[in-house]
Amino acid sequence: MILVTGGTGLVGSHLLYHLSVKNDKIRAIYRTEASLKKVKKVFSYYTSDVKLFSKIKWFKADITDVPSMKPAFADIEYVFHCAALISFNPKDYREMRKVNIHGTAILVNLAIDAKVKKFCFVSSIAAVGDALQGNLVDEECEWNKEKDNSGYSITKFGAEMEVWRASQEGVDVIVVNPGVILGSGFWKAGSGKLFTQVYNGFKYYTEGITGFVAVQDVVKPMIQLMQSSVKNERFILVSENKSFKDVFFSIADAFGKKRPYKKVKTWQTEIAWRISWFVSKINGVAPLLTKYSAKSAHNITKYSSQKVMNAIDYQFEAIDTSIQRISGNYTED
Repeated sequence: MILVTGGTGLVGSHLLYHLSVKNDKIRAIYRTEASLKKVKKVFSYYTSDVKLFSKIKWFKADITDVPSMKPAFADIEYVFHCAALISFNPKDYREMRKVNIHGTAILVNLAIDAKVKKFCFVSSIAAVGDALQGNLVDEECEWNKEKDNSGYSITKFGAEMEVWRASQEGVDVIVVNPGVILGSGFWKAGSGKLFTQVYNGFKYYTEGITGFVAVQDVVKPMIQLMQSSVKNERFILVSENKSFKDVFFSIADAFGKKRPYKKVKTWQTEIAWRISWFVSKINGVAPLLTKYSAKSAHNITKYSSQKVMNAIDYQFEAIDTSIQRISGNYTED
């Protein structure tokens, strides 16, 4: 049987669809009944066959709570760990440590005890180190703990360390490090907000460059790697290195909307995140912009996915093609 954590999130929900096409024994973790509606919506982008969704055996649990998670590992052979807390708000750091590091440690311990065959962990490019100047970032780039890393980066790296511990105790593991994941169904969170903002006439853009990948190009390699003989390796999953400007423009074009036309400079975001921080201190609302999200909007970092392409002969979809499909789903919702 397959266990999926974070089954009601972006990666988890799309993963569950692709798993359900070929597998009959899938157990997925959820926390609220309301979140299951989003998963059904994701399935509807692919198929009208409701039988696929019914293959999933939903298990209510909290990955940070051992008593609730222990029964979930009964008869489990393969684990896809997609659950995580994503935030660049410093206030969320303690909670991110609890979910991302402590939660992963619990899953690893249970996987070891259950003698699962293989464990796949969804990490992030945030947990990969920097390359030498002018080079692409690859899996050999070591994470630098002395760098001014975001809380999210620190906790994803910490979670990876727990997963590697499993590999030392008899569990084969796969770690994937996706770039910015673009996908349908979660329009009010994460990268889904890019589509919502541009559709509603977002005016601003930056020229920072990072790695982007469609959610399908995250879950398909995960499944192939888990089915392969490859083990105890990590893989960067990036389709293309693109600027935020180009991605915003592509989304606008897909919607037939006006492209963002106001370039935001580094010094402007430096001021903006400080103002946002000050306002959040007064009203108690999470800041719209943080130090780390402001910095990432201007950073130029390029990644290589050559390792996974070689390992499983995988070809990524062009980001513009992905954006066309995702934008179509958005307008249909």
